[in-house]
Amino acid sequence: MNEIKGKFITVEGGEGAGKSTNLDIIKQLLERAGHPVLYTREPGGTPLGEEVRDLLLGHKHDGMADEAELLLMFGARAEHLSRKIIPALREGTWVLCDRFTDATYAYQGGGRGIDPKRIQILEQWVQQDLRPDLTLILDLPIEVGLERAGKRSAPDRFESEAHNFFQKVRETYLDIAKNNPKRVKVIDASLPLTQVQSQIKTVMGNFLAACI
Repeated sequence: MNEIKGKFITVEGGEGAGKSTNLDIIKQLLERAGHPVLYTREPGGTPLGEEVRDLLLGHKHDGMADEAELLLMFGARAEHLSRKIIPALREGTWVLCDRFTDATYAYQGGGRGIDPKRIQILEQWVQQDLRPDLTLILDLPIEVGLERAGKRSAPDRFESEAHNFFQKVRETYLDIAKNNPKRVKVIDASLPLTQVQSQIKTVMGNFLAACI
């Protein structure tokens, strides 16, 4: 991946963490700093990926095998990387992605209980050495997040899971942050929006300064 010229930034978090609002802020900060930005999401990001997203989030296939769910995630990711993310990074565009492989470790690994070693094998196969340069995890208590998500729309297939599922997702995200302190920064998303955005601006300011 020595031909990569752009930076790869991902934003993670559980249900109701406010990713959409804060992704807009991050995009604005990057553009103000003079960087071209490709905003995308997972699962999704390509026509194939969006169809897979519908399969994964919709209720048509409730009860889907955990292994099938994991493989669909990486199938969509392989297409996303090939068609969109890697070409943009090679051109020098900065990629801002709503969720990436950390979400797979959190949801399919933590939530579903799939051995992370299996996820790691797929990660290396599909991504080779490509990893995000910076990841922001928007963290908040499960009850607060689910309450916020419930006000937003009808629950999708993941949002319909039990409390214990989301607790494991959150714990896995925090473990990822603990084990990758240089790449992963935790944002307290339970605070008022102005304070959340203040944290984000500090993290992004430090990252942009380090990239000069």
